[in-house]
Amino acid sequence: MTNTKKEIEAIKMRNARVEADKAWEVSKTRKVIIAVLTYIVIVLFFVVATLPNPFVNALVPTAGFVLSTLSLPYFKKMWLKFVYKK
Repeated sequence: MTNTKKEIEAIKMRNARVEADKAWEVSKTRKVIIAVLTYIVIVLFFVVATLPNPFVNALVPTAGFVLSTLSLPYFKKMWLKFVYKK
């Protein structure tokens, strides 16, 4: 293969990797996994700290995380419109 063809193939492979990374970053699967892991860590902390109702009380910070991820696309759109003017 010529040098140009190798460069084009390298760019195509990089683009495929970047697209996959972006798809993962915005996927609902990723958000659910992070929410579940957040819940588990908080429950463990509450149990170790002997706080009351750790399974119920861990829902509050987990819900806060989920709500923050739902609002991020809106704030990103506003940031792109008003701050990142290119």
